[in-house]
Amino acid sequence: MAARAHRLLLLPSAFHRSVIPDPSLHLLPPLLSTAICSGGRRRRVRAQLIVGRMASGGSGAPSSPTRITLPGGDSVEVVAAPGVSDSDLRNAISSSLFKQWLKNMQSDTGLLAGGHVSLRQVYIQGVDMFGRGVGFLKFKADVFDKETQAKIPGIVFARGPAVAVLILLESRGKTYVVLTEQPRVPVGKLILELPAGMIDDEGGDVVGTAVREVEEEIGIHLNKEDMVNLTAFLDPVTGCKVFPSPGGCDEELSLFLYRGHVEEEIISALQGKEMGLRDHGELIKVHVVPYDTLWRVTADAKALAAIALYETAKRNGLLP
Repeated sequence: MAARAHRLLLLPSAFHRSVIPDPSLHLLPPLLSTAICSGGRRRRVRAQLIVGRMASGGSGAPSSPTRITLPGGDSVEVVAAPGVSDSDLRNAISSSLFKQWLKNMQSDTGLLAGGHVSLRQVYIQGVDMFGRGVGFLKFKADVFDKETQAKIPGIVFARGPAVAVLILLESRGKTYVVLTEQPRVPVGKLILELPAGMIDDEGGDVVGTAVREVEEEIGIHLNKEDMVNLTAFLDPVTGCKVFPSPGGCDEELSLFLYRGHVEEEIISALQGKEMGLRDHGELIKVHVVPYDTLWRVTADAKALAAIALYETAKRNGLLP
């Protein structure tokens, strides 16, 4: 799977399209508007974030336990925490996040495979709605080893699949990587990281999501056919995904690579560019750093994993 490196041309807001013939990369104007996003409607819904609630004693009618029968015939009770209404519970059970978790549990490599582990109860603790869909889901699963009856830690923060892109731009013999800097409230810091995002649609358009995230967070348009899936180099037994924090979160990452050649003015135009939907609290600043310093200047696990996959793939002759 050889990555194709094309000459990439800049289209900043100050330039005119007519003077750039047939560009393979466009730099979009800063302060990205929903109108130019190919996934605009999806993005607006996601940017609204919490229109539901994370249940922790909030209002709402008490919910009734629900039983789910697994394909093997075992029955699992799903119970809601105080403050989680019947509607919240139904949304949680019917969500793609919960369905995918159950699917993973029952897969050939899942915890329930082989019959050595049992799932007795799921306790729904919180539901965050992104528009009409479940964005985040918090629950506790009572999972036991059948032989020892020991309880296996089972607190889950479900957010589903995501993508990130390692963008390498070569200019005058030097390779640069394009990063975003944005406030990350969970860690209380500004973080330099790869452009990334959640896969919101049920169809799971991984490559399309990767391209859209770059467009929205960096302001450049990449062609799908030029994207290389780095996680596809992993052994199929891994699911060809990266799990950043499997001890508490179900998030699985697909990591992509994009390589291209650019003029120096493109590097200058990207550096410090402000992006994101500012009226929805997205405060993104673009940074361009030399690739050979990336491993030292970021604490982003996505970036560090992408470096490891990229460099290892090159050493093994999978990438030129």
